[in-house]
Amino acid sequence: MNLEAYILGCGGMMPLPYRHLTSVLLRREGSLFLFDAGEGTQVSLRRLNLRWKKINAIFISHTHADHVTGLPGLLMLSSQVDRDEPLYIYGPPKIAEYVEENRRVLDMYINYEIIVKEIREQGICYEEEDFSIRAFYVHHTKPCVGYVLEEKKRPGEFNPEKALALKVPRGPLWSALQSGNAVTASDGTTVYPDQVLGPERSGRKFSFVTDTLYMPEIAPEVANSDLFVCEGMFEHALLDTAVEKKHMTALQAAMIAQAAGGIKKLLLIHYSPRYADKNLSVLLDEARSVFPNTELSKDRLHIPIEYVD
Repeated sequence: MNLEAYILGCGGMMPLPYRHLTSVLLRREGSLFLFDAGEGTQVSLRRLNLRWKKINAIFISHTHADHVTGLPGLLMLSSQVDRDEPLYIYGPPKIAEYVEENRRVLDMYINYEIIVKEIREQGICYEEEDFSIRAFYVHHTKPCVGYVLEEKKRPGEFNPEKALALKVPRGPLWSALQSGNAVTASDGTTVYPDQVLGPERSGRKFSFVTDTLYMPEIAPEVANSDLFVCEGMFEHALLDTAVEKKHMTALQAAMIAQAAGGIKKLLLIHYSPRYADKNLSVLLDEARSVFPNTELSKDRLHIPIEYVD
C-alpha cells in the first residue's frame, strides 16, 4: 500500500515568488489528507496533477492566515466537480467560524457536505480500519495542534514452508491465514495464523508539527515517525526572536527528532521569508549537527514513505 507525502508549500508568514505557504498532502492509496492550506495550495496541486477533488479530510494546525488562506478557494473549486463524499475539516477552535464566515461573506456555492470538527482535546480525531490520525497540543500565540498519522500493526511475514509442512496448499487458504483467519488443512487439522506468521510488524508513521515553541513534550508524540515534518523557522542565532513569536529554530526541531528516537527522516518546513532558498543551508547545517538525517522541504517535493521491513 502506497504512502507518500507532497510538499505543496514550505514558507511561513508570507508567500514568495518561488515559495508558497505551508501545506502538505499525504496520499495513502486512494485517500488524500491535507495538512494546512496556505496560500498557493491550489497552484501546487495543479502543477503536481494531483486529484485534489478526492481529498478526504483537511487538518488545520491553527487559524493564522498563512495556514488557512488557501482553504476558501479549495472549498469553492470542489463545487466545480462531481463530489459525492463529504469533506471533513479538522482544527482547533475558530476553524468552524472561519469556514462558515468565508462561506457567508463570499456567498460560496457549495454542492457537497462540509463537516467541520473542532479539536477540543488531544487524541484520535480521525480513524479508519487500519490507521488513525491523532491531534496533540503545541504552544503558539493561539490554539495550535500537531498531527500524527499512524498505521496499525501489520501481520507478521508469512512463511510458505511452514504452511506447506502443515499441509495447507497454495491458494486462497494462504490468503486467509495472512488475513488472520484459521483454516482447515488437507489432513483435516486446524491451522492458526500464529503457526505460519512471524512477529507483528509495525506500520508507518507521519508527523506534522508547525508553529510552536520548543516543547520536549512533542518528542514522545512523534517518536518512531518514518517522516517527521517540523517547522524550522529560524537559525539558532535568532532564538530570542523565535521565543518571542512562539516558533522554533531548525536546531530545536532537530533536538526534538533526536530526543524522540526512531525517527527515520526530519523534513524542515515553514521557513521565515528572511531566508531566500540560497540561504536555507544555515538551517539545514544547524539541524544536521544534531540530527544528521535532516532534509529541507521545498515546494512540490515528493517523498515516498516506505515500509522499513
